[in-house]
Amino acid sequence: MIYEGKAITVKALEGGIVELKFDLKGESVNKFNRLTLNELRDAVAAIKADASVKGVIVSSGKDVFIVGADITEFVDNFQLPDEELVAGNLEANKIFSAFEDLEVPTVVAINGIALGGGLEMCLAADYRVMSTVAKIGLPEVKLGIYPGFGGTVRLPRIIGTDNAIEWIASGKENRAEDALKVGAVDAVVAPELLQAGALDLVKRAIAGELDFKAKRQPKLEKLKLNAIEQMMAFETAKGFVAGQAGPNYPAPVEAIKTIQKAANFGREKALEVEAAGFVKLAKTSVATSLIGLFLNDQELKKKGKQYDEAAKDVKLAAVLGAGIMGGGIAYQSASKGTPILMKDIREEGIQMGLQEASKLLGKRVEKGRMKPEKMAEALNAIRPTMSYGDFGNVDIVVEAVVENPKVKHAVLAEVEGHVREDAIIASNTSTISISYLAQALKRPENFVGMHFFNPVHMMPLVEVIRGEKSSEVAVATTVAYAKKMGKNPIVVNDCPGFLVNRVLFPYFGGFAKLLEFGVDFVRIDKIMEKFGWPMGPAYLSDVVGIDTGHHGRDVMAEGFPDRMAVEGKTAVDVMYEANRLGQKNGKGFYAYETDKRGKPKKVTDPVAYEVLKSIVKEQRELTDEDIINFMMIPLCLETVRCLEDGIVATAAEADMGLIYGIGFPPFRGGALRYIDSVGVAEFVAMADKYADLGALYHPTAKLREMAKNGQKFFG
Repeated sequence: MIYEGKAITVKALEGGIVELKFDLKGESVNKFNRLTLNELRDAVAAIKADASVKGVIVSSGKDVFIVGADITEFVDNFQLPDEELVAGNLEANKIFSAFEDLEVPTVVAINGIALGGGLEMCLAADYRVMSTVAKIGLPEVKLGIYPGFGGTVRLPRIIGTDNAIEWIASGKENRAEDALKVGAVDAVVAPELLQAGALDLVKRAIAGELDFKAKRQPKLEKLKLNAIEQMMAFETAKGFVAGQAGPNYPAPVEAIKTIQKAANFGREKALEVEAAGFVKLAKTSVATSLIGLFLNDQELKKKGKQYDEAAKDVKLAAVLGAGIMGGGIAYQSASKGTPILMKDIREEGIQMGLQEASKLLGKRVEKGRMKPEKMAEALNAIRPTMSYGDFGNVDIVVEAVVENPKVKHAVLAEVEGHVREDAIIASNTSTISISYLAQALKRPENFVGMHFFNPVHMMPLVEVIRGEKSSEVAVATTVAYAKKMGKNPIVVNDCPGFLVNRVLFPYFGGFAKLLEFGVDFVRIDKIMEKFGWPMGPAYLSDVVGIDTGHHGRDVMAEGFPDRMAVEGKTAVDVMYEANRLGQKNGKGFYAYETDKRGKPKKVTDPVAYEVLKSIVKEQRELTDEDIINFMMIPLCLETVRCLEDGIVATAAEADMGLIYGIGFPPFRGGALRYIDSVGVAEFVAMADKYADLGALYHPTAKLREMAKNGQKFFG
């Protein structure tokens, strides 16, 4: 053994060839933590010092190659002064450069995922052999940063500027055939031939058949583009990428600027340019939020695993109530491999559900994401029925009938009589208390909430709601089924609206107050979309349905009368009374026309302004900042209350629920991270300025205590 550590070993194979293997002890994956980086430096030094070494192959002892840098370690460094952070970055880069500068040929065998620093390690080698099942990429822009271990320097010099910009700015994972096509790897082989392929390449290089020094040289020099070519490549790319990324995500454009600045330098100076730009991005609030989001997501996945032991396997599911929602649930279950019965009392409902599932599957086939035979399999896994005939075999039933407590009580009691005693029943209610709905059941311990968001196939969140009598098995099985469907489940405790809708309605409450002060809803939408929401509150109300919002508002007002009940009519009342229900009947805050692709397109409608005149109490001049605060303060404070009331267990789950469930701007990290970014004391002071607007704007005693003690929700 030439070198042996806890993450890396170097051993002799044959004919002077050594194998540097990444195999981080105690972990399921390889990652670049401080230990691994330090051991790589020592392993490279040991190889360099051994005169018998003629070639190196790099491999992994895990199913993946290297998943990237250990962000939990490196995020702490982002708090360091700029100079220290740049110096630390360049120190890490010296390790990669030392490997690249070995006097012998180097070949990397990429057996599985190689992302971020994992791919940057591969780029430092002379040759790359990739398994057909592996994927590679530089996803750092998704964390608000860009590659910092030489990725912006080496990749353009290996695959060309245009390809490198596409890979880095998109952050996507690339399959083996695509990597080979652009020259990111030198060979693609079946998994069982990977070691042999790497050995073959290194032997050919040792024999002089391949000139590894010539292969390495372009990575050490400036980019081979003249001034005109540089201008055309970079300026065009910056314009296009800026349009795609939007103003709130600077990393993709900054990556291009860095490649451009370093284009006329050799490796060492180019790495200095990369380090300086990396540090600049690492210090942004966007990076803080997106890295926080990534860490929250990891925490969510870890929590999800805690339920695995108690969960029962769901082999057959059922959905009650077809239509758009039922069809969406059936599609999601069947397309992910769990057969499902779809029951409705009307033939039209069954047809609507099947059409919805068929349409969604057809789109996947059109886009090349599914083969036609797989579509047929998925459709066959949805069994429509108008009776309870096969319900005795079902493991879980998702009730998705109309949002009416009496109807739900009747349906739930009925279905309980047709399923096994151990079958789980879940209600897809969006607002009604699970403990209240459970009163209709003989076995309330087998009952939970399973709240899907519309459209089911696009929205990643499922709220799993624990009622007063829900058993651990019922909760765990529902969590496992949600994960099996490809969703991100968050377990929340029972209350009106649960987590997401409880938090959303105060946001709509702020919107209602703005309309009472005569603020134009089109202006409000534009400001909130600029703030980062996918759609403004008026447009969102139309998409959700004014009738749905009207019903939900009443449920929330009954549940939290101190702050959510209102006197007199609001905008949602007058819209509802005027039968302006939003997209579903073509008129709401906006009117809707059909565009060329058959999709609803919003246009302003003078009638909407006439309808709203009756609820305007006074005309107030409000700034854009006021408008943001009117809406964000109630949303953030209700999130704080959900955490304090134990509706959601952690700040991470609260924030992820809002990002996955209602499209909270990811670059702001979630409601609680948004409070942190403003500063807890500053947020409380800001809320106090709007105290006259009512209880929705009054901070909790605990939040005031946090402000006084200088505490934060994260870190």
